[in-house]
Amino acid sequence: MEALNLPLLSQALKTSSSPKPSSTKQAKPRVVLKQLVVVGRSPHFANKRVAVDRVAIPRRIFGRQRELSNRVYASPEARAEAQEKAEKLEMGLEPVYPTFTKSMLRPHVTGGFWLGLPIQFCFRNLPKRDAVMTLIDEDGDEYPTIYLVHKIGLTGGWKGFAVAHHLVVGDAVVFQLIRPTTFKVYIVRVKGSEEGN
Repeated sequence: MEALNLPLLSQALKTSSSPKPSSTKQAKPRVVLKQLVVVGRSPHFANKRVAVDRVAIPRRIFGRQRELSNRVYASPEARAEAQEKAEKLEMGLEPVYPTFTKSMLRPHVTGGFWLGLPIQFCFRNLPKRDAVMTLIDEDGDEYPTIYLVHKIGLTGGWKGFAVAHHLVVGDAVVFQLIRPTTFKVYIVRVKGSEEGN
């Protein structure tokens, strides 16, 4: 140990380990002084009043307003009759084009406006990624909607179609795929309504 001068090194460390004051300045905490300043205005504009106009944003309205509180829902018999008529209509369509029938439920025509499609029909016939599907009604009017593959249904435009055609719970709708992203749509009204039959 003496060959390495360890005792002398340990003595040197003891004397040098006393803390020395740092040469760097200590930072002072910042104090934000708040002062009130008088804002000067030009005498040309000081006595004039400034007119403030309120901006009115119009509400979006789709077609006519519908009163949902007094809506009468179709009986199960009326729904079954509409579904049966739709299936007969579907049988009379060209077999070259794939078709399916959907009976309208509350989420399809009020509130959420989401239309789930038959899974097997989608896997066999529809695109394998999200796409814009066009719905063509019996008058030839076109309505673009968004088809979501992972949710297997129509949204984003389905509300416009449902509201424009006054679809109600119990209506049966026949979808005929006439092009890869285009449906021809036939509506069979519940309770024997002539509109759409």
